[in-house]
Amino acid sequence: MKKYTLITGASAGIGWELARVAAAQGNHLVLVARRRERLQQLAEELKSQYNVEVIVLASDLTDQNAATAIFDFCQREKLQVQHLVNNAGLGDLGFFSEAEVGKQCEMIQVNITALTLLTRLFLPSMLAAGYGRILNIASVAAFQPGPLMAVYYATKSYVLHFSEAIANELEKSGVTVTVACPGPTESEFKFVAHMEESGLMKNRKNPSSREVAAFSYAAMMKGKRVAIHGLQYRIMVFMARFSPRSWTARIARFMNAPR
Repeated sequence: MKKYTLITGASAGIGWELARVAAAQGNHLVLVARRRERLQQLAEELKSQYNVEVIVLASDLTDQNAATAIFDFCQREKLQVQHLVNNAGLGDLGFFSEAEVGKQCEMIQVNITALTLLTRLFLPSMLAAGYGRILNIASVAAFQPGPLMAVYYATKSYVLHFSEAIANELEKSGVTVTVACPGPTESEFKFVAHMEESGLMKNRKNPSSREVAAFSYAAMMKGKRVAIHGLQYRIMVFMARFSPRSWTARIARFMNAPR
């Protein structure tokens, strides 16, 4: 039976590059995102270049039924998912009191609820097989409060702690959970989150999606629990442990604010 790597949010950015990295390693793929045409474009490229099977599944994870529908599709098609990559994520820049309520709820649905449910649904078959790799994409935002992106930072904190907890539960099972924590990355995300003018993005040379994808994929395959991309961010996370929470919040607000 063929085994597959399932990647959410594969139509752009880190997810797009994760698909390329996984295909280059000979993995058959299930690519999930809202934009079918983008997925099909990527699928044709990967099938031609790497001779792997690529299945495209258009799905909107803001839909509360999407995660279950994805799992049911894989069950129906007898697709054995051995690597689950929860990459899809939403963000939004601005004051919480002025934010669009619907968009904040969608952020929680995609960043937390869908990720949690997909993990829960695919995990039992990995345990039965005695092997599996789960990669959850969080952020260095997970380690601190984030004024002007309050809900986004909070959802990524959930992803970090959820991943670490179940990684502990799965010790010696053959299944590992990795949470990747990149810093600001050059991708489509900055436009979707309205971050073009943010101090984290404007006039900064941030890592490419390809760099972050390669780093995250390697960490998943090694079974590393927490993978922070970039020396400066590893130092930042370490130093934040010893800083007053009010200071880290002020610094985050300064960095998030438009320039």
